[in-house]
Amino acid sequence: MAAGSTYTPIATNTLGTATSSVTFSSISGSYTDLVLIGNPIVSASLDYKWYVNGDNSSGLYSQTRLNGNGSTAISGRTPNANFLYLDAVSPASGSMQNFIMNFQNYANTSVYKTALIRYNDAGADVAARVGLWRNTNAITSITISTDSSTFAVGSTFTLYGILSA
Repeated sequence: MAAGSTYTPIATNTLGTATSSVTFSSISGSYTDLVLIGNPIVSASLDYKWYVNGDNSSGLYSQTRLNGNGSTAISGRTPNANFLYLDAVSPASGSMQNFIMNFQNYANTSVYKTALIRYNDAGADVAARVGLWRNTNAITSITISTDSSTFAVGSTFTLYGILSA
């Protein structure tokens, strides 16, 4: 996805060493929306998750998900979670995935925060998700982390700010 004049790159993190989490912090509230694009390379079959503002223990997240692999489709809902999973169902070890997360009204302090997520892994499946953080605080940090293992060297994560039109 080429960044147009509306997309402002805020930060990019290309891993030089394997790590189990990536955090974008001190996010300015000067944009309308945020877009986080990730190309993680997993070093083992693992699941990875996201949460905002370090809030991963409150049970304030919920999610609706759709997954498909070309022959089977599944859907589900996760209410009252401490974080939300970002990936498809058990991505293959060593495979490179792609995800795009859109955070609407992330700095508005009168609404809960919504994320629309598209995940792709040609070796496993594709997923569409909508996540909700039931908190009116502005999002100032976003963390992507693994349940176990690490994101491999070469994984890339870029955060963009979307300017209002």
